[in-house]
Parts: sequence; structure tokens; C-alpha cells
Amino acid sequence: MTLTLIPASAAQPSKASNLAFHGKLDNGLEVVVVPDTRAPVVTHMVWYRVGAADEPQGKSGIAHFLEHLMFKGSEKVPPGEFSKIVARLGGQDNAFTSQDITSYFQRVAKEKLPQVMEMEADRMTNLKLDEKEVLTERKVILEERRSRVDNDPGAILQEQLMAALYVAHPYHSPVIGWEGEIRNLERRDALAFYKKFYAPNNAILVVTGDVQPEEVMALAKETYGKIPANSEVGAPRLRPAEPEPLAERRVILRDGRVGKASFERYYLVPSATSATEGEAEALQVLARIIGSSSTSRIYTALVRDEKKASNATAFYSSIALDTGRFGFYAVSAGDTKLEDIEASTDRVIDEVIRNGVTPEELERAKTGEIANLIYASDSQQSLAHTYGWNLATGRTIADVESKQERLKAVTREQVQAVATKYLDRKRSVTGYLIPVASQLAKVQPHGPDGSSTGTFH
Repeated sequence: MTLTLIPASAAQPSKASNLAFHGKLDNGLEVVVVPDTRAPVVTHMVWYRVGAADEPQGKSGIAHFLEHLMFKGSEKVPPGEFSKIVARLGGQDNAFTSQDITSYFQRVAKEKLPQVMEMEADRMTNLKLDEKEVLTERKVILEERRSRVDNDPGAILQEQLMAALYVAHPYHSPVIGWEGEIRNLERRDALAFYKKFYAPNNAILVVTGDVQPEEVMALAKETYGKIPANSEVGAPRLRPAEPEPLAERRVILRDGRVGKASFERYYLVPSATSATEGEAEALQVLARIIGSSSTSRIYTALVRDEKKASNATAFYSSIALDTGRFGFYAVSAGDTKLEDIEASTDRVIDEVIRNGVTPEELERAKTGEIANLIYASDSQQSLAHTYGWNLATGRTIADVESKQERLKAVTREQVQAVATKYLDRKRSVTGYLIPVASQLAKVQPHGPDGSSTGTFH
């Protein structure tokens, strides 16, 4: 079997990223290795290029459901034992699903890497699903939905905002799935999804920590290299295209469990993958200037000066295969009406569109974003996330490693241009979360014995 080892560009600004190597096995598995010898620990991650947006119509939640079922046993590992084995090895493991990816990871001592790699390769191709286990896990998923979404008015609003933001694209469905469709998910649905998408040529292996590329590639050959490629995957993912927005949309949710009214707005914008050159970085800088800190424009206006909100932020969600979101969020202070908060938010946006940002704001924002990149590179787990998520959503090693230079190159003109182009109300959905006063007394934030209600794991 041929192994290709490709060193990352040596001319990049970040010293840590110069340690990244990119390889590929004959069966199509991509391998990224980022050595970090400061501690005898490694992070091992497998990223599948499949997520909620790739689900069959009517089967929302199947990607996340399968993520849970991947811990229910294989030919070599009994049901429920995967995480217990990792724990006995002194490590930690978990998994997560998004619209575009599904990822599984372990963090263990370096000498345990061969064992977790063998276990992960085993369940890539030898998953065993018992009908009883599937039905039990479906109940777990339904309880997770109740705990994380149905019992959280803010999460309900966000789910409804996404459903309104996307007319045609599958990003309109929640990753966890709609309750009615979760109830109908079956063992055969999970197996069909597994057999179609879980294959080496649809996956990226990322290993960071106290390892060298040659040893990781050799281990990958011994484990993952034995799994045949699947001809059904590997081509670019074709999804329904989202039409150009023509009208703004609004969502109003009234709920007795809400203590304070809140305002939220999402704009449809390009992701880092779909943006033209320089746009994603300009949007990232814009988000920091307009609302990513206590010195940002929206926080200064709504919280400090006008005292209309107790908190106000903005964000740019960029790591996606297709489109991204630019969002605003504010919680009302006192009896401030959400219409007044919305009006102030619009004034902040309009000011940037009309007059742009100052040179001082631009430099401060770029410095902050670059500092975040440097801090993230100091964590092997953050590095594994950065490389894996970018490659799984259409980016490259070079894209990851040139990010710092691209941020440095952002100009005031670019920031104003993306604000003008994308922060257009017709590209947005606005949400109001409004408390229902007559029901506030029914809210019970703690358990009957006075203890805090726990989060679901």
C-alpha cells in the first residue's frame, strides 16, 4: 500500500502550524498529524464528511442518532464498553454531530494510541446494532431533545429561527431532529446511513500530540488501511441550493418560562468555504468590532450608553460547507421593549454601513482575532478541531495555516463592503422571545428538593 506524506507549507506565519503534515492511504483516508512533544499525550480524532444536512428527507436526526449508536458495540467491543475501555486506559472520549460533520475523539497517553486507533477502525466497519439497544437509545435521544430544546425557550427560538432562515437548504432542520421524525427512526435507517457514509474515503484522521507523522501513518495503515473504500461516497456533496433571500422574516415566541425578553437576528452570509476571497475574514473582523466584546459597538450602545439591554453580542458562524450566519443577540434591561432594542441594533449596523469602521477598531479587532488563533494553537485538542473541521468542510491545510496572514490583510474597505452587502434586512430573520407574565409563577428552575436540575449527558 502506498503512503503519501505531504509536509505543510514551511512559509506560514504560525510556528505551531508548521508542524502539520498531510497524508493519504490508498483507500482514501486522509491523515493529518500535528506533533506536540510537551506532554506524552495524544488526541485522536476521526471526522466523517456527513452530518444532519446529508440526511434523507423525513429522517431528521439520523446522523446524531447514529453517533450515539456507534457506542453500542462492534465485533470486538461489547455494547457500552467503548468509553469504559478508554477510561480504563486513563483517557477521555466523546463524539459530536453538526450539520456538516460527525466526529469521534479520544485523548490518551501516547502509548495507548494503537489501541484506540484499532477500536475506532473496528467500529468504522464492524458496527453491530441490537434492536433492543436501538429502541433504548431512541428514548435517550427523545429525552435529550426534551432536555436541551423543548425545556429551553431560547433553544426553541433558535430552532425556529433556523427553520425560517433556510427555505430550501437542509440547514433548516435541527441536528438533533424533529421530535415526530425521531420517533420513527429505526435500526434499518441507522444501518443504511452507516453503510453509505462511514468509510475511509469519507473520513479524515487527525492526530495531535506526542507523535511523529511516520509512526501515525504506519499505525493508520495497520488499522484503517485494511478497510475498503466505498464507491458511493467521496464526491462533492450535492444539496438543495438556498435561493437568494427576497424578504425579511420574523419569529415571535411567547413563553411563560422566560424571565427576560430577548432579541435575536440571523443574517444569511457566506461560510469560510463559500465566501469569495477576503470576505470570510472581513466578516470575522466585523463581528468582533460590532459585537464580540464589552468594548464593541453594540455592547457600548445598548448596554453602557442607552442601558436598554443587560447583554448584547454579535457573532459570525463561518465553519460550514455551504452558508454561514451573522447573528445578533440582546437581553432586555428592565421593561425595555424589544422594538427599541431592535431599533438601536439597526442604528449600529447602519452606522457601519454608512461610515465604516475606524483604523483603531480595525487594528484592535485583527489583533484580538490573531491572538485567539495563537492561543488555540497552544492546545492539541483545539488544533485537532481546527484542522479536522476545516478539512471536513471543504477547506485545506493551506487555508488553515494562512488564516493569520489573511486576517492581517483585512482592510476597512472590506469590512464596510461585507456589512453593506450582507447585513441587509431582506437576508435576515428576526426573533423575539417574550415572557408571558401570567405564567412566570409556574417556572420551577430547581428540583422539588431544592437541588438544581441537571443537564442531560
